[in-house]
Amino acid sequence: MSMLQKETSREKLHQEFDTIVADTETLLASMANATGDKALAVRAEVEKGLASARDRLTGLREASVAQASHAIHATDDYVHAHPWRAVGIVAGVGALAGVVTGLMVNRRGHANGATNVR
Repeated sequence: MSMLQKETSREKLHQEFDTIVADTETLLASMANATGDKALAVRAEVEKGLASARDRLTGLREASVAQASHAIHATDDYVHAHPWRAVGIVAGVGALAGVVTGLMVNRRGHANGATNVR
């Protein structure tokens, strides 16, 4: 999945969430002033909008799950095809994480006034 696709999916999700929130706010505002048949009509319209948004969000979720599943299978296939490369990559990432953590701990110790007294 490209960065552009990820960003587009994220934007769609945010838009759908904003739509749901706006529809709910509209429902609450309308219900405060509406009575009888008007209240029922407003509620039906908002429920229709919420159902539509729920369907779109479900579609986005299913697409995300499918993409994640594809990535998992591709990673699994790569690790099985190149086990020593995978071990090397994991070792490299682990070493890098250790160096970064050590530098952060060392910097924090100096920032707090700690000294290396032996």
